[in-house]
Amino acid sequence: MKPKINIVNVVVSTKIGDDIDLERVADVLENAEYEPEQFPGLVCRLKEPRVALLIFRSGKLNCTGAKSKEEAEVAIKKVIKQLKEAGFDIDENPEIKVQNMVATAELGIEPNLDKISTLDGAEYEPEQFPGLVYRMKDPKVVVLIFGSGKIVITGLKREEDAYRALENVLKMLKEIEEIRCDSGSGLQRR
Repeated sequence: MKPKINIVNVVVSTKIGDDIDLERVADVLENAEYEPEQFPGLVCRLKEPRVALLIFRSGKLNCTGAKSKEEAEVAIKKVIKQLKEAGFDIDENPEIKVQNMVATAELGIEPNLDKISTLDGAEYEPEQFPGLVYRMKDPKVVVLIFGSGKIVITGLKREEDAYRALENVLKMLKEIEEIRCDSGSGLQRR
């Protein structure tokens, strides 16, 4: 049985216009906070979908907290509609780019982090952080591996890369004889 990947955060960016009056946007959008002395952008938290949008005067917009690119698109379209209805000159169909995705998975074993720490690209300093940081080259992501068997994969641009990264971690663990993969029986402690 293959471990399941869970996408827990998708960060996207886009540009919805130029020279946006954030004070006016704060009056139009519900749950919007604009405190330029603390942060240069406006923060808008939506309940459905549950995301945060950062809107900047330049027209750039970042959406964080989504579980998929599609969910982020729904949130952005919702805000664009409200701004259009309020008379803002906004791009109705901006190009939306994934900047980062974060995924989690359970390996089903408790890996020996001291053993893994000897590999190229691995950093493990348990007195500073409980997980091992593994910088993978292909796909180019960072994998946090915890002694509990939980992993967090960050720096993803596509969901498929999460599966590739997980396969690479499992292969790496097998190569250092941390686990044995028996066909059909899933992961087992060696």
